[in-house]
Amino acid sequence: MGVEPALTGSDLILSKLQDFMQVGGPVVWILSAMSVVALAIILMKLWQFVLTRPETSAHLERVLGLWKQGEADQAMAILNTKRPVDELLGLSIQGLNKAQNNVAMLKEELDRVATLRLNQLRAYLRPLEVIATLSPLLGLLGTVLGMIVAFQQMEAAGNQVDPSVLSGGIWQALLTTAVGLAVAIPVVMMHNWMERKVERVAALMNDTVTRAFTSAPESVNTEEHTAIRHAA
Repeated sequence: MGVEPALTGSDLILSKLQDFMQVGGPVVWILSAMSVVALAIILMKLWQFVLTRPETSAHLERVLGLWKQGEADQAMAILNTKRPVDELLGLSIQGLNKAQNNVAMLKEELDRVATLRLNQLRAYLRPLEVIATLSPLLGLLGTVLGMIVAFQQMEAAGNQVDPSVLSGGIWQALLTTAVGLAVAIPVVMMHNWMERKVERVAALMNDTVTRAFTSAPESVNTEEHTAIRHAA
């Protein structure tokens, strides 16, 4: 008779994980899949925020100062158009700096670009919200189904009910609720943080573009400047 090889650390963890998934049943499998999707979305959004750095605003004061002095070219040279706020500010400066600017067209273009960039920042936040909402509900559903099975077993046992069997069924049922909450809590936190970040970017867009209009140099037509200020 051969001797079974001892399990390594990774094999032991994998075995425990398989047992955990089997005890939890289909609900835990679904929650695990949802957690993987949520993690992928969170990492993707974090990478997007790192690349674009949409809230970076330390250089905007200098840009607006140059623009107010009539140095449009120097102001544009500082801007990084890969950032949404910089892009809108650049469009504002270019539009206001043109001798024959069209107020209505500039307003529409700023609205279009702002909406597009904010939608890009909000992309995939809705699936994250759905996962955060459904996870605890699925966990509760798994608990209810597990409790039904546990009480069915207790009814079948009649007068010879084994408390250990009943308690085992109950903790297995409660396991799905714990998993659902474990998935939902960090997802809710990350979703709210990202939503708030997008709101701050939108506010920064509005503030920066409005200041570009109100600090336009004297060379810009006064009547057009007053009218276009509402585009922000």
